[in-house]
Amino acid sequence: MFNDIKVIEVCPRDGFQNVKTFIPTDKKIEIAKTLMDAGFEEMEMTSFISPKWIPQMSDAEDVIKELRKYQSEKGLNVKFAVLAANPKGVERAAQCDIDSISYPISVSERHNKENVNRTREQSFAEVRELIKKYDNIDFCIGLATAFGSPYLGEQIEVDEVIRMTEKAFEVGSHRVVIADTVGNGNPEFVDKVLTKIKDYVDIDRLNFHLHDTFSLSLANTLIGLKHGIKVFESAAGGLGGCPFAPGAAGNVATEDVLNMFDIMGVKTTVNYNIEKLYEAISLIKQNVDAPIISHAYKFFECNHAFKAETK
Repeated sequence: MFNDIKVIEVCPRDGFQNVKTFIPTDKKIEIAKTLMDAGFEEMEMTSFISPKWIPQMSDAEDVIKELRKYQSEKGLNVKFAVLAANPKGVERAAQCDIDSISYPISVSERHNKENVNRTREQSFAEVRELIKKYDNIDFCIGLATAFGSPYLGEQIEVDEVIRMTEKAFEVGSHRVVIADTVGNGNPEFVDKVLTKIKDYVDIDRLNFHLHDTFSLSLANTLIGLKHGIKVFESAAGGLGGCPFAPGAAGNVATEDVLNMFDIMGVKTTVNYNIEKLYEAISLIKQNVDAPIISHAYKFFECNHAFKAETK
């Protein structure tokens, strides 16, 4: 039996970052508050990225300020995570009472250059110094494109994923995110990576971050679960996508993951309030110019409509 499984909600960051139409700040805050009420122990709230590159995240400080205030008022125990990709972003995040920073480094050299304008080794050298400087913050290096490159002809090798995971821990990362940024990871390759990586690193210190481009994210989640992964990142409504990975679909939907866990009898670390989660997705549907990619929410909507018609 699988126990103590944790789900990190990333919609307010990864789910929103690729939305072209600016989401009003008050709506972002309302959605995030509702997700906080759903019981998540940790959430990615925003990213500290230059508005020149990701205009959607230009209100990061305002979002964090209001959510910290709400957390205090409600007495909620939720860890605030954000994404930052350079020293200036980390400095901004550090000034906002952040618990954890996700720092992206791509297994694909080309993607790393396009995503953060650095080689992989430059990124590792940079984050090593940042971890030393901001030793009161947990850094979680996110290994993007770990299960597939967005570029034709570029292959991701198992040994390279392992090398970079070891390197991430060596420079001081608290945890490492194995991220299927493009969503083209398949169960066979995921199994190969995890079968081998367990011989080199502590799998209890790995997060799984999956996208659903080819509808394989739940299958890959199951592979991760069976190999001992206990922390999964997902986005309400299945929103998301990397601006520098053309064609990549959204994240695996939080509600689909939780529904699968529930059916399987998987025990999570908290008793999530599913009604509040669906309430948050309804707010997303009303206020965010992005499609809801979720089987569980579709069933929820149809079921509620049917009940309303038959009253």
